[in-house]
Amino acid sequence: MYVEVAYLLYLLISISITIWVARTLSKNGVVFLQRCFGHNDELAHSTNHLLVVGFYLVNIGFITLTLSIGNEPQNMAEAIRFLSSKVGLAVIVLGGMHFFNMSAIAHFGRKVNRWLGQDEAEPVAAA
Repeated sequence: MYVEVAYLLYLLISISITIWVARTLSKNGVVFLQRCFGHNDELAHSTNHLLVVGFYLVNIGFITLTLSIGNEPQNMAEAIRFLSSKVGLAVIVLGGMHFFNMSAIAHFGRKVNRWLGQDEAEPVAAA
């Protein structure tokens, strides 16, 4: 009984966090992408959408693959440890994906601006 409940909770929590993070990054990332790509709205929105799709694919794939890792919980304490370790690992991967994406966007944004013959994009103010 603990196994099924723990697996279900892990999937619900991790996928919900993934959806929330993807929506947040997508909504707020457009402004960053527009600046990185020299205010080219079409390129910014297209890139943003592609990043969100990739984000979902990698993270949901990771979440489902990690179901088979570790021991199955046999009691409530093990179920809590199971959930905390699996959700914690998923959150760390989400954070890593975020920083990787931000680095890649900044790098490619500079390349696109050079290719378009534009000056470097305006610096983005820290939040």
